[in-house]
Amino acid sequence: MESARRMMNADTASAALGIEPTELGEGRAVCRMTVTRQMINGHDICHGGYVFLLADTAFACACNSRGPVTVAAGAEIAFVSPARLGDVLVAEAAERTRFGRSGIYDVTVRRQEDGQVVAEFRGRSRELK
Repeated sequence: MESARRMMNADTASAALGIEPTELGEGRAVCRMTVTRQMINGHDICHGGYVFLLADTAFACACNSRGPVTVAAGAEIAFVSPARLGDVLVAEAAERTRFGRSGIYDVTVRRQEDGQVVAEFRGRSRELK
């Protein structure tokens, strides 16, 4: 978990958006972000790229929790419901499996206020040598 903390301390992209890890454990992580005016798109909802970035950050924390430097090999997201200005989003990442230097992780992004699912994300990781 110390490796995930070090990674987050150096992550200026996530810090600039106010993303903060609230829980770190082996193969799991929870991160939180508040939707700001700069994240709102032309439909008056949070741009999907920001939701993806939050989920990706939780994924990165979970897959880097065991020590070796690990990066994304791929990811996909399904947007379920919109997030709006002022919503606090919580992304919960969980390891599903690890095999060799690879892994699969699922992340659920919810609105903190009512628990409504905003997005479901699946990431594939790869440990670097």
